[in-house]
Amino acid sequence: MMPTVSLCMIVKNEEDTLGRCLDSVYDLVDEIIVVDTGSKDMTKEIARKYTVKVYDFPWIDDFSAARNYSFEQATMDYIFWLDADDVVLPEDREKFRRLLAALDPKIDAVMMKYNIAFDEQGNATFSYLRERLVKRVCNFKWREPVHEYLDIRGQIFISDLCITHLKACSSLPGRNLAIYEKLLASGHKLTPRGLYYYARELKDNEKYDRAIEHFTKFLETGQGWYEDCINACLELARCYAIKKDYQKSLEALFKSFSYDLPRAEVCCEIGYHYKNLNDLEKAIFWFELATQLKKPENSWGFIQVDYWGLIPCLELCCCYYQLGNLEKAVEYNQRAEKFKPNDPSVLFNKQLFASISNSVQPQ
Repeated sequence: MMPTVSLCMIVKNEEDTLGRCLDSVYDLVDEIIVVDTGSKDMTKEIARKYTVKVYDFPWIDDFSAARNYSFEQATMDYIFWLDADDVVLPEDREKFRRLLAALDPKIDAVMMKYNIAFDEQGNATFSYLRERLVKRVCNFKWREPVHEYLDIRGQIFISDLCITHLKACSSLPGRNLAIYEKLLASGHKLTPRGLYYYARELKDNEKYDRAIEHFTKFLETGQGWYEDCINACLELARCYAIKKDYQKSLEALFKSFSYDLPRAEVCCEIGYHYKNLNDLEKAIFWFELATQLKKPENSWGFIQVDYWGLIPCLELCCCYYQLGNLEKAVEYNQRAEKFKPNDPSVLFNKQLFASISNSVQPQ
């Protein structure tokens, strides 16, 4: 028999996106629970078109508290969660049905890819795995007041199903940073994960010196998840580069290799470093290395897809062109074209190389 599913959501002022989200999923689940944390618009009225289970939860600057409350209202076999600006696309709706039909009852949690950024053609360019469907009786809890995560364990299955993030508008600027600052002012001690995400918020709010300080503190704990450590090195390098401290930027990039095999994102950043110095031979080495790496399968970390093919090929095209090696430049643009045939840079390069070829033909 198919397992039953509760959909749990927390919302606030989501009248522009909630209906779109629920339209994409309402017939896939057996129960919809919407917890409102203080909407001033029509969010709750929209929610009530889909479910009678609409609850109020006073906002206490703690996303985990709100999500745990929503999970406490669930009554079905499994709990599935979404944000209001997420959707389940048609092809993933079918995958969802097949997943439930074949789901081994021993599975405690299902990971699904979360696509959050896209190119002009709608292809996902930034993705990572999230814990999306969990067995209710396991009583898993959400942790961390900001950038919360579901603390899962047991039998975990990685699905090929994707959740698509279609943000209608930006979050309130500085909202998450303000929560962190309030926590720190109250004497709250951040966990290693909290340090990492606090540093990210500082960087996103252009507080680069403090971001550097807290990325460094995070790495010095020695307790961070290795994927977060790699990304912290990458973000630390970008902070240093913004401050024009290029040596420390390079050192941060190389430090990432101490946590795992080289990542294409990091190799490309090193390539950019040498390209900006006009040391094209070294730039070529790092961009070529990026093209040779195998993208981690089922990685739970952040994956910026274009760095694993398109971007290094385009950069190699540019480097070889600057060195006067037209044959290699054309070769790498052709390789880039295999990843994205309609990419604007690929099309521009094709036109350029065609014009060069025509200009050197004998009259």
